[in-house]
Amino acid sequence: MDSPTSTATTTTAVESSTAAAVDSSTTTRIVASRSSVIDSLRGCGLSGVRIDKEVLRKKLVMPEYLRRAVVDAIRSKDAAEACDRHHNSAELKVPEDAPQCPMVVFVNSKSGGRHGPVLKERLQQLISEEQVFDLSDVKPHEFVRHGLGCLEKMAILGDLCAKECREKMRIMVAGGDGTVGWILGSLAELLKEARQPVPPVGIIPLGTGNDLSRSFGWGGSFPFAWKSAVKRSLDRAVAGPLCRLDSWQVVVSMAEGQVVDAPYSLKATEECLLDQDLEVEGRLPEKMACYEGVFYNYFSIGMDAQVAYGFHHLRNEKPYLAQGPIANKLIYSGYSCTQGWFLTPCINDPSLRGLKNILRMHIKKVNCSEWEQIPVPKSVRAIVCLNLHNYGSGRNPWGNPTADYLEKRGFVEAHVDDGLLEIFGLKQGWHASFVMVELISAKHIAQAAAIRLEMRGGEWRDSFLQMDGEPWKQPMSREYSSFVEIRRVPHQSVMISGE
Repeated sequence: MDSPTSTATTTTAVESSTAAAVDSSTTTRIVASRSSVIDSLRGCGLSGVRIDKEVLRKKLVMPEYLRRAVVDAIRSKDAAEACDRHHNSAELKVPEDAPQCPMVVFVNSKSGGRHGPVLKERLQQLISEEQVFDLSDVKPHEFVRHGLGCLEKMAILGDLCAKECREKMRIMVAGGDGTVGWILGSLAELLKEARQPVPPVGIIPLGTGNDLSRSFGWGGSFPFAWKSAVKRSLDRAVAGPLCRLDSWQVVVSMAEGQVVDAPYSLKATEECLLDQDLEVEGRLPEKMACYEGVFYNYFSIGMDAQVAYGFHHLRNEKPYLAQGPIANKLIYSGYSCTQGWFLTPCINDPSLRGLKNILRMHIKKVNCSEWEQIPVPKSVRAIVCLNLHNYGSGRNPWGNPTADYLEKRGFVEAHVDDGLLEIFGLKQGWHASFVMVELISAKHIAQAAAIRLEMRGGEWRDSFLQMDGEPWKQPMSREYSSFVEIRRVPHQSVMISGE
């Protein structure tokens, strides 16, 4: 959201005078601090732009017969029947024009504590009830298969308004990173079925971390003056520029018979093909069980995933403890102190503290077909493969390396659509804490276009993994290796920039 002109002018003047008085590193810290203050004011909705509700509705709301057709198709799970019924009734009416930007909004009413339900009601007032879907009632794949399918069938029958609405549609997601990823994954089915264009996605942040929202300029938290801020978000989504986002496929394979309490983001699959160009260190079982999924933000293994796993189960067992983002962060911080993240329990063998004891890592660099083994640093207890600039509620653990440093290490500047993951390590809670407050950068390990992790078991019975905030416990075998392979999905997701 644009800040007032006076604020921008003042900010520029202060930055110029500051730059003359201090060195460049100090200037960077001051500018970053000032930017965060401005972002906070923007998030509170302190902008002088007033948006008329009726003008906004005209930009977003589809004709009534199309809205009803989409809803009927989703409820009946039959796009063809709904198409026939509403197309025939539309022929008796005067043709209607499509709005400037037909908008569909998905709301995770369970996100954001008390904000989810009231936000849904507000959105229905601003747009229409038929174009706002509660994810507890309508799943995104149902909308993609039946709702969009109905519009496509009506377009084939010659309904120009339905055709234009389908082509110009944009989607807003009110939820956290996991909710946004769920929507993006469902929309990816359109590409597999050659049903283009894929509607671009904007975000109203309702989660705890909201790193996807931060990365694309939609803010890091639900705004204080949220009623006016929601109107501005919808208005920005109408003409916001489009950006690309890489997504990454994860395939987890292990000996058949091992029980995995897989998160929602992982699905069992019968096809399990390991890259045969790379030799394994351990033994391969005769039969393997495989799971696959997609992440957009990060994948991690180690102590951070173990803390997330414990927090996740604590929150499920005692939901009354988690009443919003601030409460979640406090509980998460307290829980991490009890899990050996800051001080490994004395009963543990010191040699088991690092991931080096259970992990072998290979990567492929961009435009390279050969696997390269990357040593796992002895001190590292968590390894994170990061796609976005933001991690852990807006932190930037990769930092902003200088051009000389990048050249020396063979790295390139990180972008969300560059086909590369930034791999870094966290040593222990104290190191992670300094990284999270951005006093230091994480331990840079590599940049990769593909990754293979081989977990060897040994004295470890379980390892902990997570992707985009969904953790799970991965059983380890003394006899056989387990594997994680990460590759970029060929297509990219389309995002709306909120800047």
